[in-house]
Parts: sequence; C-alpha cells; structure tokens
Amino acid sequence: MKGINLFKLSAGLWLLLQCMPAVGQRKNPKKSKSQPNVIIILTDDMGVGDVGAFGGKLVPTPHIDKLAASGLKLTHYYSGAPICSPSRASILTGMYPGRWNFVTYLDKKNHNKDAEQTDFLNPDAPSMARFFKNSGYATGHFGKWHMGGGRDVTEAPKFDQYGIDEHASTYESPEPDPLLTATNWIWSDKDSIKRWNRTAYFVDKTLDFMSRHKDQPCFVNLWPDEVHTPWVPEPGAGEEALKPQSEAAFKRVLKEYDIQIGRLIDGLKARGLFDNTIIIFTSDNGALPTFGGTRSGVYRGSKLSLYEGGIRMPFIATWPGHIPAGKTDERSELHATDLLPTLSKLSGVTLPAGYQGDGVDRSAVLLGKSSLRKKEMFWEYGRNTIAYAYPKGNGKSPQLAVRSGEWKLLTSHEGSNAELYNIVKDPAELNNVAAGETKKTDELSGKLLAWWKSLPRLDIQH
Repeated sequence: MKGINLFKLSAGLWLLLQCMPAVGQRKNPKKSKSQPNVIIILTDDMGVGDVGAFGGKLVPTPHIDKLAASGLKLTHYYSGAPICSPSRASILTGMYPGRWNFVTYLDKKNHNKDAEQTDFLNPDAPSMARFFKNSGYATGHFGKWHMGGGRDVTEAPKFDQYGIDEHASTYESPEPDPLLTATNWIWSDKDSIKRWNRTAYFVDKTLDFMSRHKDQPCFVNLWPDEVHTPWVPEPGAGEEALKPQSEAAFKRVLKEYDIQIGRLIDGLKARGLFDNTIIIFTSDNGALPTFGGTRSGVYRGSKLSLYEGGIRMPFIATWPGHIPAGKTDERSELHATDLLPTLSKLSGVTLPAGYQGDGVDRSAVLLGKSSLRKKEMFWEYGRNTIAYAYPKGNGKSPQLAVRSGEWKLLTSHEGSNAELYNIVKDPAELNNVAAGETKKTDELSGKLLAWWKSLPRLDIQH
C-alpha cells in the first residue's frame, strides 16, 4: 500500500469505530445516580518512600496512610513510563504510550522532533474521560496535563476533544488556567494561586465540580503538580524562602500535600459522596532527586529509570463496601494501562466495540481477589538518546524493559547488555542472572524487541 500512511489510516478507523455506540448502547445514556464516582489522584514524581503506608519515613503522611487503611494497597503497581508525558498518556488511553508516539517528556517542537515523538496526544486516540462521558458521566480534569500544549506548541487540541467537560490546568496544557499562569512559564511568583496553594486549588475545584453534579456520576482526573520540583512551601512569618531543591523544602511540600489529600477525603464525606466514590491514589513515575535513594524505598533507580524505582509506584484503591479495607496485595501486578478497562468494568461503563487497548481488566483484584497478571508488561524510555542522560550512576537503566510473571528483563534497543532479575525474589535488582538463565533471557529479549519494533514511528524530517 505504497503512499498510504497506515498509522493515520488505523487512527481514522479507530475514530470511526469509537463514534459508533456498542450494540444496545445509546449515545450519552442517562445513568443511575448509584453508579460510582471515580477520582484518579495522580501525584507528580512521588516515590514509594514518600508514603508512610509504604514504609516511607521522610515525613509523616497520616492522611494518605488513613486512605490506605480504608482501602487496598498494591505493592506491584507499575506506571506506563518513568517520566510524565508518556505515563499520563498510558492512563488516559489504556495503551502503551509508544503507540501514540510518546517516548519522553513533551517540550518544544525541536526537542520533540529530535526525540522522535509527537507534540501532543492525537485527539483520535482513545480517552478514558470520553468513554465515561459517553456513558453519562460528568468529566473533569484538575491539575497537570502535559500531553500537549505549552512552550511553542500552540495548536494542541482543547480539553473537550478528549471528552473533558471542565478543567483547570497548568502551563503544560492546551488551556492553562490564568490564575496559575501569570507568565509564560510553568510557575511564577506573580501567579494568583501561589505554588504552595496549587493542590488546595485543585482539591477545591474537584469538590465544587462534584457538588454541582450530584445528579449524575462524576469522573475526575485530580492530577496535582506536587511533589515535582521546584518545591516552594509557604514561608512562615519572618522566614527566608527555602531552596527549591532542598530536602527541607521537599518535606514541607509533602506535609502540605498530605493535608490536602485529607481535605479532599473530608470534603467528600461532608458532601455524602465518599461512600460511592472509587478513589485511585498513585504517581506518574518515580522520585527525583531521591536523597540517597530514600524516596525510592528499597528499589533501585528513580524517575527517568526503568529500574523499579522509576516505574513501581505507591498504589491505593478505595470504595467502601466494595474494595476491601485494610488489605495489602503483595503479589497482583497492575499496569497503568489496566486502569481504563478496570475502572470501566467497576463503573458499568461500556467500552466501544472497536477499542483494543493494552490493559487488562483487573477489577477482580481491586475487589479483593489476588491474581497474577497473565499478560506481559512492556516499557520503553526514548527512541534514541535524546533526554536520556539521567539519572547518573547505578540508577541509569537500559531503555527497554519487560516484566513477565516473576521475571523482569531490561535491554538496549539492539538487544545487547541484557539484565534479568527475578523481581519477586530480588525487587532491588541487585543480582543480574542473565548469564545463568540464558533460555529465559533469550525468550524475553525476543518478545521485548518484537514489541518495540511493532510500535509506530513518526516520519521525522530533519
């Protein structure tokens, strides 16, 4: 089929299929009030070592810990990438981000071109928000987006093209909130909503949105930009501002973030919404800086790494009377792409007949039935070496990875320098057993490279 762009053709076919309601499904059907609300809290750059309930000791996090005690903790939850833009795309689409040409963080057009990636998420892509909206949900996005818009990317699609009814977002979005963006940059001292009040602002937006839509179920992305650097806590009276990369500043920001999670929960309870709301609490990728690895817990690596510290995240799910309280599941694997089919199933949302995601319905796991994930999980970090200089030292990983049951393999794009770990027995990835497990290494290398080669490529003209 010379001269035909197969990726655009498949995207167009996908859009046609998506617009067709499933058999027996009406467009925007009226849904029952009893359907659960859904809130996905996606913390920015939070490692497992930041949360007391996951063993963190940097600063107490009593409100997040209380949320964990009221629901289910998973210790084998994985983000879709070790960096923000692709990890967010994996949640929204339920697909590996590379399928939509997300491979590292979105930046200026020249950077994106050099990195062989897109400038924004194709509006033809599947969207969890759109699926929920088409099933009668009111949809909101409050917080960071970073899937298109900002810098010199001015033509990014607006929020409504992804099925989002209301929004309040930051500079890295197609429609930044003017109260957060007094200048043409991510944050400024001139912003009406100061850096230290951003999470409170997004929490207020979430509670207001849900209060105004009590007659229908709500789907909300609550995606704060804490605890990403720079850390700018509110200065006390007569106090000098703390250095925005210092551990002291981080601890103050994390403490305030925990307070705001408590405000959200209290606000939902005061409005009679908590008992019928599914809450997912997790992070987009690992922490950086880690303060000597402390923020990554027992795991190797950090943000920008495909070692566990970059992709294995804290994960809490609550829904009173449905998701068991006070339980920790230490064996069930869950991937970010699983959230779309899982939350759709729990919420009674029918997916379009043509949707073919990479995720697996893991609703039974959230309802308390532990099980192994029978499908491999894959990752890439970059199509080349652009934006791949960090982290330095022992945390710098190969650029491709796969987890299959108890095994995790990492390798280069060429399949060289393979590293194999029994991730159940060796979660810290200290003992590379590739040389002694050649059959498993060859098997997983073959699967990983075949997957990577199957991803679409942009036609980059330099």
